[in-house]
Amino acid sequence: MDILLTNDDGIDATGLRALYDSLSELAEVTAVAPAEDQSAVGRQMSSTVTLEKHELGYSVTGTPTDCVVAGVGALSLDPDLVVAGCNRGANLGHYVLGRSGTVSAAVEAAFFGIPAMAVSLYFPGTEGHYQSFDPGIEEYGEAARAAKYLVNHAFGAGVFERADYLNVNAPLPPEEGHAPMEITRPSHVYDIDAERTEDGVRIVDHIWERMATGDIADPEGTDRYAVVDGTVSVSPLTAPHTTERHEALDALAQTYPDIAD
Repeated sequence: MDILLTNDDGIDATGLRALYDSLSELAEVTAVAPAEDQSAVGRQMSSTVTLEKHELGYSVTGTPTDCVVAGVGALSLDPDLVVAGCNRGANLGHYVLGRSGTVSAAVEAAFFGIPAMAVSLYFPGTEGHYQSFDPGIEEYGEAARAAKYLVNHAFGAGVFERADYLNVNAPLPPEEGHAPMEITRPSHVYDIDAERTEDGVRIVDHIWERMATGDIADPEGTDRYAVVDGTVSVSPLTAPHTTERHEALDALAQTYPDIAD
């Protein structure tokens, strides 16, 4: 198996190294990852990027989406799977899917018709704690183990016949044994607001605070509920946007030619 490995934390990030080492036991892994941190850029794409050889593959002066496109298009890699991560911090909930550079790399792979997996590490704490916590290889152990397990078994089980990509969020390794794994759906809970300051506007994601205190409103079966409970969350997702016909919108389209300006 050939794996294209990318991330949004940068090619020298510890989380990427953790996945590279773990997945290299199963497959030929080539990293094509951003030269610098590209967190929360979503599916942003550049018009030109530069490539440099790296001990793990290639360093790209661009976004995670750039890395997937460059790897498949310009570098002529032919991966059986694209893996993005392991991200330093969880990527949970519907509202994060379009914002996360990690998840966006998996989505871009899906549009190429390549199965993909986004892998992220959850650790308790506030948003400020997220900024300062620097996990070592050992802290990524459960995430790397889960990714390796899924890579080893998902194809044989026919997982990617139904799912375009998997969004995997793993907790820190437990003190004993290993975390359980649960198939989940992205949470719909949204708790972001903004407040005026002297200099402008401060945007606050209260989800981090609520996860830190355990005060979450996510129901069982959702990704955030599972990972806060110490479980590896695996959400099978599809990339194409879906559409629904609406009678009201059909009627608007029909009357449009007859409306006076």
